[in-house]
Amino acid sequence: MLVLLGFRYQLSIINYPLPLVCFMENVVKEKSFQFALRIVKLNEVLADRREYVLGKQLLRSGTAIGALVREGEHAESKADFIHKMSIALKEANETDYWIELLFKSEIIASKEYDSINKDIVELIKLLTSIVKTSKERRLDGN
Repeated sequence: MLVLLGFRYQLSIINYPLPLVCFMENVVKEKSFQFALRIVKLNEVLADRREYVLGKQLLRSGTAIGALVREGEHAESKADFIHKMSIALKEANETDYWIELLFKSEIIASKEYDSINKDIVELIKLLTSIVKTSKERRLDGN
């Protein structure tokens, strides 16, 4: 069991010498994809409520997170990887803004907000950690 940023993760291969950043990349890859699916479904709900403008903004930024994480898997350099993860973090922050705006303007209910807000906060924490660790390793020459 690994505890990272207050979240617990079950490691399937205990003795495998997997760097922490690689482990977090796999976690953020899956979580960002699942989050994108939730955003697509929320956008459908917003369209039913005739909220097209904010829904489109949310759809764009919320699905970009996972796409950028996937791009980072095949980065051309460490600097390129850090750049992709940094942009994913910016998109996550923007998504957090749109989610909060939808809640404060009473377009989504408290229950919807609490559920999806928890997911975006977790993604922001993971991406922040990946960017920070990657920058530190680059400076250390790793």
